[in-house]
Amino acid sequence: MKKQIISILVFYYFFYGMPGFAQIDSDSIKIPEVAKLFRSERVVPVKMSYSSKAIKRETNDSVYIPTIFEYQTSKGKWKTLQLNLRGRGEFRYKNCTYTPLKLKIKKDSAKGTIFKGSKQLKMVMPCYVRSGNSNKVVKEYMAYKFYEQLSPYHFKTRLLDIDYIDVKSKKPKKHEFMGFLIEDDKVVAKRHNGNVLNIKVHPLGQEGLCSVRNALFQYMIGNTDYSSAYGHNVKLFFIDKNTIPVPYDFDMSGLVNANYAVVSQIGNKTLPIDNVRHRLYRGFKHPEDVFQTVRQEFLSQKDAIFNIMEACKPFFDSNTEYEHAKSYIAEFYEILNSDTKFSNNIVRVARTK
Repeated sequence: MKKQIISILVFYYFFYGMPGFAQIDSDSIKIPEVAKLFRSERVVPVKMSYSSKAIKRETNDSVYIPTIFEYQTSKGKWKTLQLNLRGRGEFRYKNCTYTPLKLKIKKDSAKGTIFKGSKQLKMVMPCYVRSGNSNKVVKEYMAYKFYEQLSPYHFKTRLLDIDYIDVKSKKPKKHEFMGFLIEDDKVVAKRHNGNVLNIKVHPLGQEGLCSVRNALFQYMIGNTDYSSAYGHNVKLFFIDKNTIPVPYDFDMSGLVNANYAVVSQIGNKTLPIDNVRHRLYRGFKHPEDVFQTVRQEFLSQKDAIFNIMEACKPFFDSNTEYEHAKSYIAEFYEILNSDTKFSNNIVRVARTK
């Protein structure tokens, strides 16, 4: 598969032994409460075949369609497992040619594979299969990796190199693109001896450092398409008697800069920006020491964040897109490094309601 050899070398160099980075480079090493799929940074070549139209026409939250899924092992062998899938998401489900997927894997089917312990997964793919769209997927994948670096509470991900056949009535169409898998929220809860919360909790009722960390991360990637209060693209967990927000779905962010991205209007409120590349802090007011603690966390992880970007560079089809992403994060750190900019752009504009 394309980029496979260089991807292995790059990930080994940047991720093996990186301080604070949760992944290691072996599909066989045991890590408590981490499914086998997420114990390695090796890009997984996969083959899938299904009808993109059938996914939208025939599936919903409770209805899945069966398909055969193939993946290549670290030794170059191909393994096959049966799974069920459906479309998911809201905007991308309605507006994209290839909707993101929800995968359900039976225990017996996953036995003896890297999917053991992963009963349910989310899959992210390009909205449209056209030149350059894999870059958007890689940038969204990077965002997940940023948060994994910044917070102990996060969704683990695995990058894929996908050969996809869209089954159509006349002539099947074959496509190649990047994608990635996201672990299920129940697995995240189990890893931290907690529970998934299915109730609304105001951000000021959430654990202070985690709430600010989530909001500052969203500002970092230029994302307003979330709401901790309404549970929009943020999952809440109850861990150690605290409510913990964990973000997901970053395709509307300025970092990704998808061609369909628009500034989100959560709760019918018009935001004072008209471009997703323009940052706006959407977090709530907290004591000054909380802001400064989280600020220092992000500053201390700056080198690791840029190492993550460098490790993902080989997966970009366009060096220009990579450089734009890199400069976008560099602009964030310029704000963090300045007391005045940090105060004016974040602390002073923090919400009270």
